[in-house]
Amino acid sequence: MASSAIAPNSAPFLKQKELGAALSSFSSSPAFSVQRCKRTVSKKICSVMTPQQSERKPATTGSVKTAMTMTEKIFAKSSEKTHLSPGENVWVNVDVLMTHDVCGPGSFGIFKKEFGENAKVWDREKIVIIPDHYIFTSDERANRNVDILRDFCTEQNIKYFYDIKDLGNFKANPDYKGVCHVALAQEGHCRPGEVLLGTDSHTCTAGAFGQFATGIGNTDAGFVLGTGKSLLKVPPTLKFVMDGEMPDYILAKDLILQIIGEISVAGATYKAMEFVGSTVESLSMEERMTLCNMVVEAGGKNGIVPADSTTYKYLEDKTSVPYEPVFSDAQARFLSEYRFDISKLEPLVAKPHSPDNRALARECRDVKIDRVYIGSCTGGKTEDFLAAAKVFVASGKKVKVPTFLVPATQKVWMDLYSLPVPGSGGKTCSQIFEEAGCDTPASPSCGACLGGPKDTYARMNEPKVCVSTTNRNFPGRMGHKEGEIYLASPYTAAASALTGYVTDPRDFLQ
Repeated sequence: MASSAIAPNSAPFLKQKELGAALSSFSSSPAFSVQRCKRTVSKKICSVMTPQQSERKPATTGSVKTAMTMTEKIFAKSSEKTHLSPGENVWVNVDVLMTHDVCGPGSFGIFKKEFGENAKVWDREKIVIIPDHYIFTSDERANRNVDILRDFCTEQNIKYFYDIKDLGNFKANPDYKGVCHVALAQEGHCRPGEVLLGTDSHTCTAGAFGQFATGIGNTDAGFVLGTGKSLLKVPPTLKFVMDGEMPDYILAKDLILQIIGEISVAGATYKAMEFVGSTVESLSMEERMTLCNMVVEAGGKNGIVPADSTTYKYLEDKTSVPYEPVFSDAQARFLSEYRFDISKLEPLVAKPHSPDNRALARECRDVKIDRVYIGSCTGGKTEDFLAAAKVFVASGKKVKVPTFLVPATQKVWMDLYSLPVPGSGGKTCSQIFEEAGCDTPASPSCGACLGGPKDTYARMNEPKVCVSTTNRNFPGRMGHKEGEIYLASPYTAAASALTGYVTDPRDFLQ
């Protein structure tokens, strides 16, 4: 999952009685200046990609002048403005604030320092607190962080605190969920048209639901705790149009690795990334979450997918809170537009040590690996494990290297032991993983993605080469600065586990 959240410039703290005056006197900054970006198309990738610049037209009056993108509309609605343009700074009303055991204690400390030891949060029902990062460890400081969360939630009567007390048996904790980004969706906290902020850079995952979701720092979170507001700059939007039928061996992880490889880890810095097209429309909610999860690896402020029948169906049994989806106007101005023919895309990996170090999986067949890791907010959802199980069923073989499985949430863990895998004759994921020689699915959490204390399950405490479904492969991720991580889809990860080398899943799925 994420390391420390990316923080925008923090607003100075105001006492609650001074906030109204400050907001009324706040003036917008000059309009954001748009520049053309240079892009290079890799000759190694077989997908067709044609970047297009929006035609620049003279200023006009009427509807064209007021047209907005999805992200701009959400900002306008949340700041009670009729129209906004990229570059404007506005105070937005926050619908949901999420924090976890890594950043929660710091955010609470700042809140109390600035608003007072006895201050109350702005809305106890709009704050979601999820321990998930450093949970199943004997590290006293990590355990103390969870205690701090519990004390604060008790003091503030926080409605949505997904607590864990018994670290020896996670199933004995009915409130415990697991990875915050997946739990937010499963528990109905992600809703179209809303603003969701979290002290974790991968909060952008929730953009899959047609909402503005982004990571903030502890200082900003402390301010939101007291006021329910945040000062944000309206980002310009990049449009990614993906059409074509998804090949059987391609997943959303391949789509986002392709995009990051095209624009680089800085290509979307403080920009919204809007995903549309027939391919996106065909994706499940979990696959859309994967797509939005890694926009921050391209520097993006947020990722967003228009809500549709798939979104509404997913939310039917998740929330009773009314929501209002928004959609980009036909005349909305995008900074750049990228087009992909996904039917021609091949399985990809991101080689060490950057998510934009893209290569075809088949080009890395000579890379010998030491282990495989399937888990995290990016690759630890139910459909990710079903995909991995599909490869194991197709091969009928056993893994050649240690293969670690870390379900994102308690619900995902239960799915592994209950849902039959298509084409397996009724076997569950857990049965297939056992027959393939994988490790037993671990307790749901972020696991070794960020690294964590040395006793974290599957942490690389020595230099290893790992194929992982996580989102970052910088030096130090998963626990060792000299370790080498190849980011891949669950299909590619499972195929690699079967051979002991980075492997194209088509070796088993075709």
